[in-house]
Amino acid sequence: MSYSLTSHSPSETIQFGERIGSVVQSGDVITLDGDLGAGKTHFTKGLAEALQVKEIVNSPTFTIIKEYSGTLPLYHMDLYRLDGEEADEIGLEEYLEGAGVCVVEWAEKIGELLPGSHLQITMERRGEEERIIRWIPFGKSFIERCKELENHEDTGD
Repeated sequence: MSYSLTSHSPSETIQFGERIGSVVQSGDVITLDGDLGAGKTHFTKGLAEALQVKEIVNSPTFTIIKEYSGTLPLYHMDLYRLDGEEADEIGLEEYLEGAGVCVVEWAEKIGELLPGSHLQITMERRGEEERIIRWIPFGKSFIERCKELENHEDTGD
């Protein structure tokens, strides 16, 4: 099962992040795919807002992992510059199996480390501000939560 929506602005992408953030749980992993400027950081800002993170959220491009404190720890990872051996060296498994919420950009670099239960989000640029956002839940828990979000959307809740 997959879902999609069209975001017409960065603020709508942030709102989508807040929606997902309203249902995340300890130990969740979310993968983000999309070109530079597709909205991955805006999504993460919304997710952080839902988790009541007070810090400024920005891209972890040059730091690999940024850690934020909120109602749950948030770990925002950009693995673009990482090779497979480095994943073991920096302890990614500890984050992916920990009690926080992991948002992972370029997750294909660590495919074998990803848990079976995760949420895959793909963002595609369709103009200056318009984005097509698609998401696929993997694992029973994510499937149920995505259905719950869809039902609230349908009923206007």
